[in-house]
Amino acid sequence: MNKDNRINKWLPLIGAVLLAGGIWIGFAFGGSRANRPYHDKLNTLYDIIENDYVDAIDLDSLLETQIPALLKSLDPHSSYIPAADLEAVNGELEGSFGGVGIQFQVMNDTICVVEVIPGGPAEKVGMLPGDRIIAVDTVDIIKRHISDEDVRSMLRGQKGTGVSVKVKRNNSPKTLSFDIVRGEIPVTSVDAAYLIEPETGYVKVNRFSRTTYNEFLQAISQLRYKGAKSLIVDLRGNGGGYMEPAILMANEFLPAYSNIVMTKGRDTDSNSSIVSDGTGAFTDIPLVVLVDEFTASSSEIFSGAIQDNDRGLVVGRRTFGKGLVQRPIMLPDSSEIRLTVQRYYTPSGRCIQKNFQRGQADKYDEEIIERYNHGEVFNADSINLKTNEIFKTLNGRTVYGSGGIMPDVFVPSDTTGYSSYYVNVSNAGLLQKYAYELADLNREEFSKAKTVDDLLKMLPSDATLLQSFVSYAAQKGVPARWHYINISANLIVNYLKALIARDTLGFSASYEIFNTRDTTVARALQLLKDGEAEIPVRYERLKTNDIQATTENESNE
Repeated sequence: MNKDNRINKWLPLIGAVLLAGGIWIGFAFGGSRANRPYHDKLNTLYDIIENDYVDAIDLDSLLETQIPALLKSLDPHSSYIPAADLEAVNGELEGSFGGVGIQFQVMNDTICVVEVIPGGPAEKVGMLPGDRIIAVDTVDIIKRHISDEDVRSMLRGQKGTGVSVKVKRNNSPKTLSFDIVRGEIPVTSVDAAYLIEPETGYVKVNRFSRTTYNEFLQAISQLRYKGAKSLIVDLRGNGGGYMEPAILMANEFLPAYSNIVMTKGRDTDSNSSIVSDGTGAFTDIPLVVLVDEFTASSSEIFSGAIQDNDRGLVVGRRTFGKGLVQRPIMLPDSSEIRLTVQRYYTPSGRCIQKNFQRGQADKYDEEIIERYNHGEVFNADSINLKTNEIFKTLNGRTVYGSGGIMPDVFVPSDTTGYSSYYVNVSNAGLLQKYAYELADLNREEFSKAKTVDDLLKMLPSDATLLQSFVSYAAQKGVPARWHYINISANLIVNYLKALIARDTLGFSASYEIFNTRDTTVARALQLLKDGEAEIPVRYERLKTNDIQATTENESNE
């Protein structure tokens, strides 16, 4: 069965359990609901405010402020999206948006073009990486305090609409003007896909959008063609999105009739269970999934399915713990609410939604900070396992519910190389600014590099790069403190190289450098090398250690 037919076959079932941002289902409030007493009470209240309040009140504006608060009082994930914001919000998950086709970075209140998307509207009119945007339409933006969101709102818009930009280019004494017709700009989900070792592929997935499954399948197919016999799937920092691509991705690795995810709500008739269809092309390849405290929602569906079926190793730290399913409901004015209607459960029966109390969204948001405060992200012994919520994987291993996916192999957050100097230059954004300026000054030479290895040969020595950066930081107000600089030297140099690679070769190239110092990636590679992820032997080995801990010393060898 080909991939398109497989997706079409599952669409009716998957459609019933899509996460927030899925299909339009129409306005659902009407009929007998309008006759309930609280409707009369609410309408009376608005009439009183409209007629008797001391000042004239725009009731529409009042309602706009009250709906988010009302939904937030239900649970942390029910939400409201105004009609004006809906297209932009959905664009990230639908896989494209209307825009000009650039990656940018705001530095010193200037919009710096990091990357121009090949074939996009900006490239077609002649914009280049390194351009500094100083005006959009009639708005002069140079030296104005401007946020990333401000830039997006100015450059994005409906396909076919026009926008004028003025840029400053290093090799041009004159300001350059470009009239751009916005086009459909793809939003990619796979940040990086490369052979991290001769027979091991690495794939970084940043979100779950409409296009994620196709991107992912293409990436891992190409890696296998290049010789990959094992895979690392990196879901760290992936906050989720649509459920459908997570299910399809899990299906690629699971044998037929394996449970992937279950959903349950108030209406038991809508409860569902999704199983693999046996058409996966990677059911026997050793697999490691990387997670952290910012891995959430659809990422947890994929991780839970792999873990509960004993199909691969989950490595890293406890995931976020979002097990609530939102249904998008369109309101009459084309705004949308995303209402929690179900909980999802992993194949072993775990609901990994972490605890929350209605109306205490701030406390819920601060839970991640609490993990850092009590040391959980640094030490496996600090993890508060829910010993009253014990479940068993397909092959009898113990896993725990309520509060995220616990990794099979714990790797602490790596603070090696951190110092007050590193924190200061990082907080000031100086690493990014220096890397961008260095890449920009050498853009013609660096553009000759075709691979990361080519680029690294063009860069100054580590000592020269570090000294140059320290001098630059001192000019920007962060004095040289060599005791602390020496502590952070390797971290700073590696980070600068990765940023220069990003600004020269694209985001994927930066991961090839970042990952050389990543302790979680290193642990995954070691597990694969030791055969811990081999399907025939993995089960018995893991039964003896439900959570394996890696100390910081072991991580840094």
